[in-house]
Amino acid sequence: MNPHPHDERARIRSAMDRLLAGQATVSNGSLTVAALAIEAGVHRMALMKRHADLRNIFYERVRTETGQTAEPEKRLRETVTRLKQTVADQNAEIHALRQQVVRLTLAAAVLTHDRSIRPGVRPDNVSVLRPGPAETRPGR
Repeated sequence: MNPHPHDERARIRSAMDRLLAGQATVSNGSLTVAALAIEAGVHRMALMKRHADLRNIFYERVRTETGQTAEPEKRLRETVTRLKQTVADQNAEIHALRQQVVRLTLAAAVLTHDRSIRPGVRPDNVSVLRPGPAETRPGR
């Protein structure tokens, strides 16, 4: 662990300038925090935790100086788009299920109504799952 955090901060700022100028010396030159950490010679988690302000400055500079969207922001936007589609699909499914509940309720009401008009007569398209009191009498 580096005992001089000011030295780390100076190396991070220098690495930021190199990456944004397209003159990476150690990393692959991508405009990501991982490349910034490699370029600065610091552990990525140190950059993420101890130097979060520099990470944010880096992302802001990437956005303003290059006109590019930072990689985490791209991933976040893709995730938001995917989640919005999932919510829309689920809302459509909920709507379809509610319509099905209404249709089944109406069908049950029609079947119950027909049965009350002609007691003891069962329509051909109905199967009795649990016999009612009239069907359980002896002799039937």
